[in-house]
This record gives sequence, C-alpha cells and structure tokens, in this order.
Amino acid sequence: MSPPAAAVLADALLLLHVAVVLFVVGGQALVLAGGVMGWRWVRGLAFRAAHLVVLLLVIAQSWLGARCPLTSWEMALRRAAGQVTYGESFIAHWAGRALYFDAPSWVFTAVYTAFGALVLATWWWLPPRR
Repeated sequence: MSPPAAAVLADALLLLHVAVVLFVVGGQALVLAGGVMGWRWVRGLAFRAAHLVVLLLVIAQSWLGARCPLTSWEMALRRAAGQVTYGESFIAHWAGRALYFDAPSWVFTAVYTAFGALVLATWWWLPPRR
C-alpha cells in the first residue's frame, strides 16, 4: 500500500473512531433528553441495543487492558504512511490534546465503567420498547 493511500485510510479510521465516540456519548445524551422530552424513538430497541453493545465492548477491552482495534489499525496505517503515531488509547490521546488532560489508564477505565452504569440505569429508567 502506498504511503498516501495509508494516510487516507488512517484518517478515515480516525473519523470512524470519532463517530463511534459520538454515538456512545451523544447517544446517551439523546436518550436522556428524549426521555425528558417524550421522544418515542429513543426507546427503540435496535438503537438502544446497538448503543449498549458498543459501550460494553469499550468497557470490556478497557478492563482487559486491550487497545481498541480501531486504534491499532489506525496506528499501523500511520506507520505505513510514515506518519507519527501515539502510544496511548484513542480517547486518552485526543482528550489529552483537546483538554490537556493526562491521566493513567485506570482513570479512563473508571470513567468508561461509570458511564456504562449510567447507560444501564437509563435502561431501567427509560426501558426500550419493541
């Protein structure tokens, strides 16, 4: 694969990763807002199940100390393109760049787990419907 093609694919993976993060965080915000506002679609089982599955995968890989496959693939493509890579997780890297926040990995694991607990509580408070 040529370096320019690898760079384009790495950037595409970065955008996909951002979309996944927005789906997890924004999806929860929409469920909470929709519960208050009475939006019926936020109780859709397919949306809620997809949201929960993605979040549970993030939590599981965090507890197992595994790097996200999207991060690993992006870094391999960046190396193939001759670009600089980062060593920490996707969230740790971009949160650090955006917020100048540096924390050990256990902090991110705790945040993911707490967010997962919020999502599960929302399933009880605003249960999905078929």
